[in-house]
Amino acid sequence: MTTSHMNGHVTEESDNGVKNVDLASPEEHQKHREMAVDCPGDLGTRMMPVRRSAQLERIRQQQEDMRRRREEEGKKQELDLNSSMRLKKLAQIPPKTGIDNPIFDTEEGIVLESPHYAVQTVLKPVHQKEGHELTALLNAPHIQALLLAHDKVAEQEMQLEPIADERVYESVGQYGGETVKIVRIEKARDIPLGATVRNEMDSVIISRIVKGGAAEKSGLLHEGDEVLEINGIEIRGKDVNEVFDLLSDMHGTLTFVLIPSQQIKPPPAKETVIHVKAHFDYDPSDDPYVPCRELGLSFQKGDILHVISQEDPNWWQAYREGDEDNQPLAGLVPGKSFQQQREAMKQTIEEDKEPEKSGKLWCAKKNKKKRKKVLYNANKNDDYDNEEILTYEEMSLYHQPANRKRPIILIGPHNCGQNELRQRLMNKEKDRFASAVPHTTRNRRDHEVAGRDYHFVSRQAFEADIAAGKFIEHGEFEKNLYGTSIDSVRQVINSGKICLLSLRTQSLKTLRNSDLKPYIIFIAPPSQERLRALLAKEGKNPKPEELREIIEKTREMEQNNGHYFDTAIVNSDLDKAYQELLRLINKLDTEPQWVPSTWLR
Repeated sequence: MTTSHMNGHVTEESDNGVKNVDLASPEEHQKHREMAVDCPGDLGTRMMPVRRSAQLERIRQQQEDMRRRREEEGKKQELDLNSSMRLKKLAQIPPKTGIDNPIFDTEEGIVLESPHYAVQTVLKPVHQKEGHELTALLNAPHIQALLLAHDKVAEQEMQLEPIADERVYESVGQYGGETVKIVRIEKARDIPLGATVRNEMDSVIISRIVKGGAAEKSGLLHEGDEVLEINGIEIRGKDVNEVFDLLSDMHGTLTFVLIPSQQIKPPPAKETVIHVKAHFDYDPSDDPYVPCRELGLSFQKGDILHVISQEDPNWWQAYREGDEDNQPLAGLVPGKSFQQQREAMKQTIEEDKEPEKSGKLWCAKKNKKKRKKVLYNANKNDDYDNEEILTYEEMSLYHQPANRKRPIILIGPHNCGQNELRQRLMNKEKDRFASAVPHTTRNRRDHEVAGRDYHFVSRQAFEADIAAGKFIEHGEFEKNLYGTSIDSVRQVINSGKICLLSLRTQSLKTLRNSDLKPYIIFIAPPSQERLRALLAKEGKNPKPEELREIIEKTREMEQNNGHYFDTAIVNSDLDKAYQELLRLINKLDTEPQWVPSTWLR
């Protein structure tokens, strides 16, 4: 939770352009901290007693005097809205006897209800010809309408301005010879203030405004403002821990005395929410570089995050999918570039610590990769791209069309049931599911039909298709080539059926980079003992080391390829796993799913 105000920021070397991450020791990060002034999980329930300083009391007294004077002036301007505004103005002129300036009857009890009534009352004692003509003229309908319109407009113009809501306001005053800003914010019990502070010498500075809090909604607190007082309690000279303790129990009206920030920032641009899928686990309690641990948002690989602010490129503000209603404040998550660079540095440090064995360590790694490619080549994709540091992937919602179903890909270690589940679907719903017809270079057998069992091609044509990247996966068995092409899967999709595939993990990257929009389901084994019992039902008697190998392979597949999986099913019972698989497939027809945004561009 502790960090200096520079922590979590990437620095750039001007000489060589190499970016580095500030990875100071944890002890260094304990010296300074950016602290949330109130924690979402521990909102205050008691009102902090208010103690007013003499400086603030004088400012308040001045404001109260100004408010009282405005009220007194307003009372003097009170008007009878039932009387004529035009005639009231005429009444302010010293009266002169005559037709043009009649004497007003000020006797109490006379109520001028309308312009017509007012004119008749004034001109009633006048018997001259001109007076009767004026009366007839003013009685004309269009003149009456004009006078009525005049009074309505005057009525609106002379209304007193409504008193502003005093729960949220901002004013300026003097405090110890300094120009200060006085801000009052209403903070409810269930809505955190949503601001963090840091120490700069004796000053307490607002470091961050968090989306969703009372501070952000009011728009009156800004990053860089120095806090002098809160509810009459002097803040300058206090540690951020003391400020946290002070505000943790506060609610209701909070009055801040601030020195405005001198930093001139452009008006914030309207930020668009982006949706990302996390490709790593994150726990802020284990991160010494998070600016404010209380606001850190934990998540797991595969979670969808709604990023609402990237104003700080190193620490985004986000909500976790499904927690928007229960999470009043946005949480802090590492920015993409910051996470990539510190993971790259971690890998470099770990590699430097690895002991070298006779100077052949790197050669051994390269040879191991080559052996894997010889055994099984999935479009020249390794099990894992060591150079790719996984952080986030931008996602969008996608609803599959009724006539273009997404292919279902089942992935899992050997003996975990993915082949059995695929075959059960094929047997029970033949009109709905189909498999892609594979390609091969071997000769056709007597009972086989070209295009139904296999696409039989020459070795030269097969190798040309490999070079052109037309295969999702391919391999060699007994000197014959076998493979599943992208076109074969597309043929099933175009027929209106759901294509079912059981693939190796090496094929996933190629498949995901195609236009097929696959839905990838990982079939995981249960515990080692439960796996032994399931295999025993099938008449198998695996050795303990074989079971351990399956469990270890599961961990390896999840760690290296888990970012490709859309969901997972733990196969502790084949019947239950089948029902869950069917439910997930049916849900694709009724609910939109998160897919990589690149698929929809």
